[in-house]
Amino acid sequence: MFNHLSVASAFSFKYGTTQPHDLVARAAQFGAPALAITDRDSLAGVIRFVQAAKDFGIAPIVGVNLALDNSRVTLLAQSGTGTDSGWRSLCRLMSALRPDRNPPTLHLENIKTLSEYTSNLILLHGPDSQIANLITKHRPDQALHEFNKYRPYFADSVIECVSHLAPGDGPRSTGHAGRMLGFARDHDLPAVITNGVRMLEATDGPIADILDAARKLVPLHTRHVERANSEAYLKNNEEMHKLADEISRAAGERNGRALLRTTQRIAERCILSPQEFGLCGIELPEAEVVGVSNYKEMRALLRNRCESGLNWRYSSSDDLAKARARLDDELATVATLGYESYFLTVADVADMARDAGIRVAARGSGAGSLICHLLGISGVDPIRYGLLMERFCSPLRRALPDIDIDVESARRLEIYDLVFKKYQHRTATVAMIDTYRARHAIRDTGAALGMSQSEIDLIAKSLPHIRARNISKALESLPELRNLNINTPLAAMAIKLAERLDGLPRNLAMHPCAVVLSNSTLPDRTPMLINASGYSMVEFDKDDVEAIGLLKLDILGVRMQSAIAYAVKEVQRTEGRALDIESVPLDDPDTYKLIQSTRTIGLFQIESPGQRELVGKLQPDCFEDLIIDISLFRPGPVKSDMITPFLNARHGFKPAQLIHPDLHGVLAQTQGVVVFHEQVIQIISIMAGISYAEADEKRRALGDFSKQQEICDWFYENCARYPKSVVDEIWQVLRAFASFGFCKAHAAAFALPTYQSAWLKTHHPAAFIAGLLTHDPGMYPKRLILDEARQMEIAVLPVDVNKSDVVYKVEGNGIRLALSDIAGISDTEADNIVRAQPYLDLTDFVRRAGASLPVTEKLVMVGAFDAIHEINTKITRRDLLLHLADINRSPAAALPGAQLTFGFKAPDLKPSGLPDLNKAERVQHEIETLGMEVTSHMLSFYGKFLNAIGAVKSSDLLKQRSGSTVLVAGVKVALQQPPVRSGKRVIFLSIDDGFGCSDATFFEDTLKENLEFAQTLFSAQLLLVRGVVRRTGPKGISIRATGAWDLSAAYESFSQKKSNLIS
Repeated sequence: MFNHLSVASAFSFKYGTTQPHDLVARAAQFGAPALAITDRDSLAGVIRFVQAAKDFGIAPIVGVNLALDNSRVTLLAQSGTGTDSGWRSLCRLMSALRPDRNPPTLHLENIKTLSEYTSNLILLHGPDSQIANLITKHRPDQALHEFNKYRPYFADSVIECVSHLAPGDGPRSTGHAGRMLGFARDHDLPAVITNGVRMLEATDGPIADILDAARKLVPLHTRHVERANSEAYLKNNEEMHKLADEISRAAGERNGRALLRTTQRIAERCILSPQEFGLCGIELPEAEVVGVSNYKEMRALLRNRCESGLNWRYSSSDDLAKARARLDDELATVATLGYESYFLTVADVADMARDAGIRVAARGSGAGSLICHLLGISGVDPIRYGLLMERFCSPLRRALPDIDIDVESARRLEIYDLVFKKYQHRTATVAMIDTYRARHAIRDTGAALGMSQSEIDLIAKSLPHIRARNISKALESLPELRNLNINTPLAAMAIKLAERLDGLPRNLAMHPCAVVLSNSTLPDRTPMLINASGYSMVEFDKDDVEAIGLLKLDILGVRMQSAIAYAVKEVQRTEGRALDIESVPLDDPDTYKLIQSTRTIGLFQIESPGQRELVGKLQPDCFEDLIIDISLFRPGPVKSDMITPFLNARHGFKPAQLIHPDLHGVLAQTQGVVVFHEQVIQIISIMAGISYAEADEKRRALGDFSKQQEICDWFYENCARYPKSVVDEIWQVLRAFASFGFCKAHAAAFALPTYQSAWLKTHHPAAFIAGLLTHDPGMYPKRLILDEARQMEIAVLPVDVNKSDVVYKVEGNGIRLALSDIAGISDTEADNIVRAQPYLDLTDFVRRAGASLPVTEKLVMVGAFDAIHEINTKITRRDLLLHLADINRSPAAALPGAQLTFGFKAPDLKPSGLPDLNKAERVQHEIETLGMEVTSHMLSFYGKFLNAIGAVKSSDLLKQRSGSTVLVAGVKVALQQPPVRSGKRVIFLSIDDGFGCSDATFFEDTLKENLEFAQTLFSAQLLLVRGVVRRTGPKGISIRATGAWDLSAAYESFSQKKSNLIS
């Protein structure tokens, strides 16, 4: 059996054509006992390769292909333990070779310096090595010198013979491979045979060519393509044995047996076990890192911290007793698993954030742990809201639990700095693998094939964000794409090849939120590099780091957390009192009235059109209702129509189906509808008489369709004490739940900032909206947030050079617009303007503010100098613009800052007689400069037209009967096209008319009926929509759209017809 020792997977970015799993599967098909992965410049694919090898029963061999001066060589890791581990040496070497973001390169000097690591590696001199080049030039003496130069620093040095049956006698020809073997034999050097694999099939050749062109940023040409033919694929045993014979005969030997034997011996020296990669272990920070000296003290520390939290969180004796009993259970589970360090480390990161004044909150199933609550990681009481530790962490599940924390997005990197300062070489950011999707695939393929940039842009920009393999399907099914000129042979070829790039890795990037925390051996188990943000980063993605037992902590930057923090500071600044948002009561009636009104624009999790409709129907009046609302508004519950039976039972239209008295406590709050994972765990536990931990294992198995029958048999057998009709009904619920449902702890963690944002909007609306505008946390543009402010009778104050800050500020009962919204202004300019306030006039501003002329002109045109110069009918903004030009031409303009004018007098500001900007011109400048209208809504210019055609204001939609046809108009503020399980297309549209938001849904039948509707939705900003009103409860309303038109075009057509009638 043959073992391939040189194999480049798709993690040889833009070189290899095949995912590691597929290579391993093919090797298993061939019956290979082992397989190597030797990617170019990267070890990023190693863990998934090792996992696949383990699954297929193949021994993994790991190496890397690196530049050695101006050539390339391959390094293989020897098997070993401790400091003799080849994998450890490879990790350390790769990290040392990348002190910056440049590709790793070997030189004799750094090889000598790093010989501690290279001494555990085997060096292969292959067809791209300097030795191969010298053999081509028939200089065996120099080749031997080259070989001996590096030989002392490696465990072994080997000649690698490769024949791709290339023509001539250069590298990758059989003749050249024979001379390489002959050179080895002449000097008694070990030699191996490989196939220099970069493809799975010979038919992958065109993909390799596209990748070569994309990597080199050049169009396809023979001088840019590395392959001479399609032979660099994963060949089977027979093919490789035949190739070994041909190479050996070219070297003067009778057959290839000797060459194959050496190859086998080298492979055996390099076989690694999964344990060497950490696949079977967990590596947490040491006791010393959390402030104690040993494991026993660490257990005591965790208990002491939790006990302190108990006395702070719970006051009544009954609550305290329940909490203490549960804490004992959770601590016993943690002790069984040895996870004390895990909880203390995460708590330490949360404490560091709070000590720095940064908001932090848990998300995910970690909110179900009382330990997390007592340590201050989570603000949600798991006992009060019925959350289960077992959903998060179970003694029957060896995988590390996952705690995610939400922090202020504006300050996320501050937390990174704190973590790296304390944990140093024990921490690193996690990589994210950027893969080919439709747009990138079209761009790289089109460029490689020599398509014009305009053609490439036309196709790429028209495609939605979809998988590359779905390009043809999208072009066929989306009406707005059917007019693209893609019928040329070149475009058709580009699309076909682009689809074959689907999912191939393009590069590594820094994961937006994940960091790993481990012990001092972290550099021994994962290669690291420096990412673009300057942090060390492991080469593995989030799934890989979890597979090798590293603590992955997601520190998610959430803009709503920044908005809340900003609002709290604004309350303190304007009202002179501290506000502890964490202590506000969760049962404030006014807050729930706001939510019930569906005026939830800007609120966390409940501002989307669907959520506004749902809260209107559900009418939440307590924190538990928010948890249910957030859980119901998920793809699974929506598609399976869990919402309807819940609402029917909640509002008394139908009785709740509680199935059996034993389940009353589990199902009563959700009206007999199973909504949460925790309910499934409790149902299984109650009916089958097993622990929550065992029940959670059964719940997890339900998600695997292949195991459902096994679980079904087990469930019926263990629930025999219940009537079969009850068991039948419960089983149907459980089986259906496998495809939907939500973790209650996750929903509860989300519900807390949802409530806090609603509380702030209710009691401190100006401060809250200032936070929204400053940190832009939601799905809607700022123009809609400004409309929301006006509807709450909050004044929107214009940009003013003396009063505006870099950010939005509360001013009286209004919000002052920010300088940062001026198009083209730099951070430095905005800071300088604020620093030099106040200004006497425009001349003073030009001298001292340091703003560029274009920025100053924009400030003039949006009225930032109106207050200083008391703009009226005598002096206009046009006069100020002319005055600015005069100032810049005068000698005084050359005198910076507060210097004396030395007799140079600034030009006088005089009326020019030019008219001031009219209403339309002011709005136009506001949109161009600020990206939103301030003085008048865009739809105000169409008022007479909309009244004439009977358009309905958004604020009047609730007065319309269900089933009535209406016309609504507005500025497009949101357009979504989510994937639907049925495959049918649905477009959700939100438009703003200055009185609120109108939400319309376009279904596939409407879009197919008129192909122009979809094109209009994507191209027009001002829309006129016709549809049928759908009323769902006192506050729930939506529109099923039947038509869409460009409002500007409709207005022009209307005006033209009106003009023709008059004439």
